[in-house]
Amino acid sequence: MNKLFLLSGTIEIPPSLIWGALGVVGFLIFIAIFLRFVPIPLWLSAKFSGAKVSIGALIGMRLRRVSPEQIVRPLIKVTKANIPVPVGQLEAHHLAGGRIDAVVNALIAANRAKLDLPFEQAAAIDLAGRDVFEAVRMSVNPKVIETPMISAMAINGIEIKAVARVTVRTNIQRLVGGAGESTIIARVGEGIVTTVGSAQTHREVLENPDRISKTVLAKGLDAGTAYEILSIDIADVDVGRNIGAQLQIEQADADKRIAEAKAEERRALAVAQEQENRAEVQKMRAKVVAAEAEVPQAVAEALRNGNLGYMDYLNLENKKADTKMRESFGNMQIDVSATPVK
Repeated sequence: MNKLFLLSGTIEIPPSLIWGALGVVGFLIFIAIFLRFVPIPLWLSAKFSGAKVSIGALIGMRLRRVSPEQIVRPLIKVTKANIPVPVGQLEAHHLAGGRIDAVVNALIAANRAKLDLPFEQAAAIDLAGRDVFEAVRMSVNPKVIETPMISAMAINGIEIKAVARVTVRTNIQRLVGGAGESTIIARVGEGIVTTVGSAQTHREVLENPDRISKTVLAKGLDAGTAYEILSIDIADVDVGRNIGAQLQIEQADADKRIAEAKAEERRALAVAQEQENRAEVQKMRAKVVAAEAEVPQAVAEALRNGNLGYMDYLNLENKKADTKMRESFGNMQIDVSATPVK
């Protein structure tokens, strides 16, 4: 036997008592570890709520580093709403990075609104980065999208400025892979520009603004988008600039500049041609001067050789003097008014 030594003596402890104490300590340690891995209060809440989750599933969540509370709480909520969703799908969606609370809230809202939204589709929408709960809310309560000021021009050249309000609701079937609000705004703007552009005058648009709404709505602009267009209403229509007249003015100004440039080109060409003609005249004069310089030499050569007599030379000089005198008389300006009349 084991002995316990005290001041007053020795007490013997039976081995069964020691083993019993060790067993109690081991049992307490096991209970502590069990409670660490198995949240009994959470399991009891699920049990009494009708949610099917086993203790083994809770232990597996702990081993997979998943917080059981993040899975069981949404499971209890969806079970109380009478929507069958296995706990394994919730855990798989959580491990994939999804938001379980948003998906569960969307399923409950869709069920209350009698919308067909399976868990797989809601999980896919959530994993795609869209707010699935907000999408379900927009399916029940449509949203109004206001376009910016859209400028268009009628055939007569007058600018029309319009603002449209587009009422849309979410199309859950096309939410994954469908275009967003920016596409809706762009398509509505394109439809307004096309409709106004086909009007003969701006007065037709001002008199019947609903013509724009009907024409644009009939084009099926929500094809391939995540929304369904319910209505398109023209909120504001204003008359802008006379773009046609402005374009004609700009075209006339451009034609004027082109004509001036061509005229300047022709003037420069004429000036260049005149300069070339003057240069050619100077060149011919130089040749005449050179030819005249050779005349005295030829006369002298003729006198030396006896081909020209002295009297012939004098007659030639007289004729030159006479010609020069006649040219001077021809260049004189006579003032007729100063001549006395007899």
